[in-house]
Amino acid sequence: MSAQRIPLAGVIGDPISHSKSPALFAHWFKQTGCAGHYVPLHVEGGDLKRVLRNMPRMGFVGCNVTLPHKEAALEIADRATDRATLVGAANTLIFRPNGSILADNTDGYGFISNIRAAAPAWDGKSGPAVVLGAGGAARAILAALIELGVPKIFLSNRTRGKAEALRTAFGSKIDVVDWVQAGNAIEDSRTIINTTSLGMVGNPELRVPLDGIEPGDLVTDIVYTPLETRLLREAAQQGAQTVDGLGMLLYQAVPGFERWFGHRPVVDPDTRLAVLG
Repeated sequence: MSAQRIPLAGVIGDPISHSKSPALFAHWFKQTGCAGHYVPLHVEGGDLKRVLRNMPRMGFVGCNVTLPHKEAALEIADRATDRATLVGAANTLIFRPNGSILADNTDGYGFISNIRAAAPAWDGKSGPAVVLGAGGAARAILAALIELGVPKIFLSNRTRGKAEALRTAFGSKIDVVDWVQAGNAIEDSRTIINTTSLGMVGNPELRVPLDGIEPGDLVTDIVYTPLETRLLREAAQQGAQTVDGLGMLLYQAVPGFERWFGHRPVVDPDTRLAVLG
């Protein structure tokens, strides 16, 4: 009689040592009392397919995927959810007992859940939104905003061509705005979202004019190191409601934990403290 395996999950990236996900999952194992292990896995692009195909045999029930492997993980998967297909990237993989891989993308879910938790009165339908950046996170956030019924989205990226490609993918609700005009788009929007890495520790600041932010606007930044970026600090000084980026990381992990380990974890102040160390 063989002993029951303790389920394994992990997070794959290159690099991966910076990831806060292992601390998050360790907290949730303790919070829920369920058995499991979650490990960081540094995997280079050329090894990704072979690693993913072998993980189910090693006792892994799934994994998270972070930069730069999200698009490749979707291609490798046998099946994908509608939202992963729409976004064109996967951040959550479920390994079936037969070894097949289901790809999902929970970034948009994490983004919206974070805003709803921090700003319960926010109504995305009340006016336009501006999204700064056109990378993978922007794709997930655009899909979530459109599904929510945001009437218009101004999209601005330092490389206009990437923003144009997203307009082609997501349709006429998106207006592409030149990066030098992003300040004007902020003035015309009620929800302001930074999806770039500008403002993150070690990166240049976000230099977009912010004087168009008004009281009643909601401003959020997916950067969480530091928790209060220049964008959030100046927005708060101008009377806007601000939401930091840490909650998106926490909430996007909830569906994977529930799927892999059979318990739905709670995102609460203790969760934030556990991840911030």
